[in-house]
Amino acid sequence: MKFKMAEKSLFAMLLRSPWWVSFVVVGLIVLAAGALLPKEYFVVGALAGFPIFVVGCVAAWKQLRAPHPAKVTEMLGAVATMPWRDFANTLAAAWTHAGYTVERVPGNGAADFCLAKGGSTTLASARRWKAATHGVEPLRELRAAMEQRGAATGLYVLAQGSLSDNARLYARDHGITIVQDDTLAALLLTKP
Repeated sequence: MKFKMAEKSLFAMLLRSPWWVSFVVVGLIVLAAGALLPKEYFVVGALAGFPIFVVGCVAAWKQLRAPHPAKVTEMLGAVATMPWRDFANTLAAAWTHAGYTVERVPGNGAADFCLAKGGSTTLASARRWKAATHGVEPLRELRAAMEQRGAATGLYVLAQGSLSDNARLYARDHGITIVQDDTLAALLLTKP
């Protein structure tokens, strides 16, 4: 069973915030414990901030490893000008570097890549990466291909355009991860 954090939980919001916000919250908890609790309970009250301290450390680690925003913008601009063959080769190289075994799916079907890692299979659809709008239909096709190949998860890659709200809900409900913007740039910027 894979643990999934609620999107609006305190820890999830702190992970998305700048790392220093978590440490400010810990400082406020310690100050409140010192001001409001008797001295013999201060340590117990101050320790209530420990989980938030851990979240701050995780957020700092992730943010320090994330690519610089200028590089993200540059990479997304480069992707927008790439022809399909170059984009497909770049994706395949990035996934290989991430530890996946990458197989190209022949034809112009719903899936373009079959990724295998640790005994699990993921299908990826990237051919429509430059479309102006992305609706539910390509996701339904990807889901059908996932069922046909026995893949538990799917990836839908887009570099331009927007994904409709219905498509985003469909992806969430059917095990399809949307790879776009910063996530796409981070994947492509990983160094071998």
